[in-house]
Amino acid sequence: MKKLLSLLVVLFILSSCVKNNPDPSWIEISQWTLEENSNATPGIAGELTHNFSDAWVYVNGDLLGVFELPVKLPVLKDGSVEIKILPTIKDNGISATKKAYPFVETYIINTTLEKNKVTKINPVTRYYASTHFWLEDFGDPAIKIEEDPNNTAHMVIDYTSSILKWGPAGHIAMTSSDSLFYAFTNEGLYLTKGQEVYLEIDYYNTNSLTTGLLSMKSDGTTQNNIDIKLNAQTETAVKWKKIYISLLELVSHSSNANQFKISLQALIDENMTASDIYIDNIKIVY
Repeated sequence: MKKLLSLLVVLFILSSCVKNNPDPSWIEISQWTLEENSNATPGIAGELTHNFSDAWVYVNGDLLGVFELPVKLPVLKDGSVEIKILPTIKDNGISATKKAYPFVETYIINTTLEKNKVTKINPVTRYYASTHFWLEDFGDPAIKIEEDPNNTAHMVIDYTSSILKWGPAGHIAMTSSDSLFYAFTNEGLYLTKGQEVYLEIDYYNTNSLTTGLLSMKSDGTTQNNIDIKLNAQTETAVKWKKIYISLLELVSHSSNANQFKISLQALIDENMTASDIYIDNIKIVY
């Protein structure tokens, strides 16, 4: 008898839920497209690679949530609506920290939703025309990266490897004897404290690589602030990845610093005798 009563209670609750929730409309959102901004200088943003894996989604100003794309969502609205979709990154490569990227435009569409029907949306974004960039895409033999004289491993421009995706890339071959690499960008940037600034890097690596921010102080001294480690990928599963690294806190907390450079450093990983690091499309975005 108790089991029968419990079943009747569950059926009653389910029935009530169905009655109180009308048939939804549906929106199906595809993955992001990043395009060039026609209002900016052509090519100023370099290669338009991105890893906007997620999106904040609003319908008529109401937040539906943050979703990995592509996604199909029920919406308890119909008729004419405004949908806003914000390009979203894994901040500092952390999956649990999803942030709307501050340098690209929100996708906004006005459309009509119908109950039990699917509206397909292909979101497109672009960098704001006011965005500034420092770029190194290895297309010029005079690369803008300076190595430490004590290096045993060195960066070269690779033009021929089968893994190249956007043309030439920087390549660091690590071995048990060529096991130390340290370098930094050769142009100091004047960055404003308290304002958003990001480092973007495309990378393909079977050895870990650590990024940092080199603070150049007004008294002539420098300090390397170690930041994010790009973990090595296994040889069987290695692929090109893209990371967005926030530099806001490092810049803001660098007292007496008037210029900044990006640093890159690597030691051959434990138990490795040979490994590789490829990097491309380095961007400081501010």
